[in-house]
Amino acid sequence: MKATKPLTATQQDRRQRKAQQTRNALAAAAVELILERGLAATTVEAIAEEADVTRRTFSRHFTGKEDAALDFVRGDGDRINDLLRARPAGEPPLLAYRRAVRAWLADQENPAHHLRPRMRRLLTLVDAEPALFAAYERIRVDAQEESSRIIAERLGTDDVRDMRPAVVVDAAAGVLTAALRVWARGGEGHDSGAADLAALVERAYDALISEAATAAAEPLSEE
Repeated sequence: MKATKPLTATQQDRRQRKAQQTRNALAAAAVELILERGLAATTVEAIAEEADVTRRTFSRHFTGKEDAALDFVRGDGDRINDLLRARPAGEPPLLAYRRAVRAWLADQENPAHHLRPRMRRLLTLVDAEPALFAAYERIRVDAQEESSRIIAERLGTDDVRDMRPAVVVDAAAGVLTAALRVWARGGEGHDSGAADLAALVERAYDALISEAATAAAEPLSEE
């Protein structure tokens, strides 16, 4: 039997780029068809055909049509976590997460998902379709668990026994989720604008900090 030569670094890079292009095409096709036909009327086979690949190729990338349509959520979660890892070590965890989100929203090389066409409609559909909502929550939880591990490492602690990383991440990510929901309900007329979501996120974080400061100033026991 003839031995198979190992791939060169260039060949591996080319293969990875091609795989990513296929994944992106499938994700884009899923969003397009679900928004056009509705979730129930969209099949995996139709998504694969739209992306000009086989059903088997689809299954190599995604577990279902909901997973494909929400691939941008996973990608943005990964990007936020990469930016969180890069924050200065001495930065307080909540501030580090907030600044990571700010950098994600401002990044021109890897634009956040809200800059893509019709994202408002898709996010609104997430709230209306239980299967999409379940997929969205699963992806969001995975990203937040990774964020908690990053925060725990920054604090030099264990994210299983120390609740601080989870508390910080749940609060910080919850602020982002709340701002995204407000943004998604704002209508289709502002899809091209980055500034309004960025401003909403900043206002949401300011609200969290203000409410926490007010609560901290009040006595814990009731009179």
